[in-house]
Amino acid sequence: MRHILTLNSGSSSLKFALYPLTGATSLDTLTPRYRGKFSGLNGGTPKLSLKDDEGQPVDVAMDDLPATLDLPGALERLLHWLDSLSELSLAVVGHRVVHGGRDYHRPVALTSEITAALKELESLAPLHQPYCLAPIAPLAERYPDLPQVACFDTAFHADQPDVARQFALPHEMTERGLVRYGFHGLSYDYINQVLPQYLGEARRERVIVAHLGNGSSLCAIHNGTSVATTMGFTAIEGMPMGTRSGSLDPGLVLHLIQQEGMSVDEVSELLYKRSGLLGVSGISGDMRELLESPAPEAREAIALYAYRAVREIGSLAAALGGLDQLVFTAGIGERAGPVREAICQGCEWLGLTLDADANRRDASRISTADSRVGTWVIPTDEERMIAWYSARVVGQA
Repeated sequence: MRHILTLNSGSSSLKFALYPLTGATSLDTLTPRYRGKFSGLNGGTPKLSLKDDEGQPVDVAMDDLPATLDLPGALERLLHWLDSLSELSLAVVGHRVVHGGRDYHRPVALTSEITAALKELESLAPLHQPYCLAPIAPLAERYPDLPQVACFDTAFHADQPDVARQFALPHEMTERGLVRYGFHGLSYDYINQVLPQYLGEARRERVIVAHLGNGSSLCAIHNGTSVATTMGFTAIEGMPMGTRSGSLDPGLVLHLIQQEGMSVDEVSELLYKRSGLLGVSGISGDMRELLESPAPEAREAIALYAYRAVREIGSLAAALGGLDQLVFTAGIGERAGPVREAICQGCEWLGLTLDADANRRDASRISTADSRVGTWVIPTDEERMIAWYSARVVGQA
C-alpha cells in the first residue's frame, strides 16, 4: 500500500507521520497509520515514541538509541524501519519548512534549484530552517525517484494586505524583503479548514486563533484569510514563549550590545533560549511545570504570558473590526485550562463569557451560550495538513 510520509524536523526532534494515500481525497478521510517522534536529539536524552492509528503505543525495534543520536541518525533509523515494512511503499514525502520567503506562497514540489533557494533563507530562520531542510538530501539520495514537497509555515499569511506586513523602514529595505512574514501557518490553515465543522451556522467572518505552545502566536482571520498575525520577520516577535522573549523595545537590544557589552550571538542566545517563561520564572519554559509549581515566580510568568496574549487579542480584534470567534489550539491552548481562563477573563470587554466547567473539561466549546464571542478548543494537526497538500502537489490525490 502506498503512503504519504510527513516530516517535521527541528534542532532536537524529528516528528513523523505515515498516511495511507487512499485517504488523501479529503482532510476528513486522512487518518495516520503511524505517528511518531524522536526527541532529545543532539545532546539530550534520545527517546522514540510511536503510536498506531488508534493512538496506542507501538513497540518497534529501531535499535538502541545512542546518547549521541542526532537528526541524520534518527532519520536513518526511521527509513530503515520503513524499508522493513514490506507491504508499504512511499508515494510522496511532505516536509514542514518554516520559511518560504517572498517567492514561495504555496506548497511546492522540491527540485535541487528550489532546495538551494530555500537554503538561502536560512538567515531568516537560523534556528529552524536548516533543520527543516536537512532530511531532503538524504531522502533524495536514498529514493531518487520519490517526490518531495515543501509546505511552508509562512504561506498562510502571504495574502495579508501590505499595510499589515510592512515595517516603518526605508522603502528599499521593504523591497529587499524585510517585512512581516508570520509563522505557524500550517496550524492556522488546518484550523481554518475544520472550523465550519465546529461552528455550524455560527458567524465566522472575524476569527482569532491562538496557537499557544512552546512557540506561541496568534492570527486574525477574516472570511478565511489571514489579515494580521503576531509573529513577524522572525519567530521571536509577539507574545512571550517557552524560552523566547517575544516583542520588546528594539532600543533594549541596542542597549544590551552598546552598554552591556553583549555580543550579537549572546543577545541572540538570550532572546531565543533564556527568556520567555523560562527567563521570567527561572524555573522552566514548560507551562505544565509552571502550573504545578507553588513558586511566586511561576505565577508571575503565567500572568505575564496571559496578559500579553490579551494585549495581542485586542490588537487583532482591532484589525478585524470586531470578533466573532476565538480559538485556542496547540499544547498550551488545548490543555492548559487555567491559562485559557486567565486570557478569557481579560477578554470579557469583547463580550466573551467563559463557561468555567467546560473549560476545566477541555471541552470543544468553552464559552456560554449567550457569549457574544464564541470560544473554542480545537486540536491542531499540522502533519495532516502537510499530507493533504503533498498528495495534491504531486497529483496523487
